Amino acid sequence: MAAHRKSRRRSAGGHTVRTAATIALAGAATATGFDGTGHAEPQLTPTQVRAKVDQLYQEAEAATEKYNGAQEKAEAAETRLGTLRDEAARRTEQLNEARDALGTIAAAQYRGGGLDPAMQLAFTDDPDRYLDSAEFVERAGTRQAASVANVRRQLREIEQLRGAAHIELASLKSRQAELKRHKKTITVKLGAARRLMSQLPAGERAGSAADGDRASRDTTGAREELAAPGAATGQAPNSRAAAAVSYAYSKLGSPYVWGATGPDAFDCSGLVQAAYRSAGISLPRT
Repeated sequence: MAAHRKSRRRSAGGHTVRTAATIALAGAATATGFDGTGHAEPQLTPTQVRAKVDQLYQEAEAATEKYNGAQEKAEAAETRLGTLRDEAARRTEQLNEARDALGTIAAAQYRGGGLDPAMQLAFTDDPDRYLDSAEFVERAGTRQAASVANVRRQLREIEQLRGAAHIELASLKSRQAELKRHKKTITVKLGAARRLMSQLPAGERAGSAADGDRASRDTTGAREELAAPGAATGQAPNSRAAAAVSYAYSKLGSPYVWGATGPDAFDCSGLVQAAYRSAGISLPRT
């Protein structure tokens, strides 16, 4: 569900941009309604809310990183599994051709068999021709033995391919289970963050998130990341981050639709794209 990117710029303090992306993922959280009754907890101040939300987003971001890693491994396992299955199918086709050839040789031997070779030589009208034929049969027998050995070798190789494919299938299933675990973690963390943010007045939500982000993050790294080639605009880095965050919050509760990029429905990467686009930053859809 998280956006998957083959390469990623990293910096020690570049959390502002990544936090905005993680916030955008909240649009895909599925079990995060606001209609439940609150627990009997002390009323938090806006500062405490921001601190808890910031922590939840960091935890969700860490889970997103794990999700992306598991997704990459799952895709690699799926590719290897497909390659192994294709190779096994190709080898099986070759094996069937070799078996057909052996069957043809066996049928010819059956049709021409019966008499002992010495008796055939005794009764033949053309001994020279028979001896030439016998030599051919001997060579054919050698080829047949080689064909049998080839069939046996191919059987072993196909069995090995099937064994390797079985291992890759188990690996793929394990990665898929890992993806589900990380997805659940992301959903839970973002749901908790949304419920906390709902305690703040609507006008303060985006601004509070941006202010808390500036107060608690190293903005130097964020400036470097936002000022990367292709991302430069006339806005200051923090302004762009705040704009992305504000857009993401404005879309909280929008329907989740696979492949949607807005403005009324989104999937995970679609909301990330839209949030950054609102801040003047163009991201590829991956």
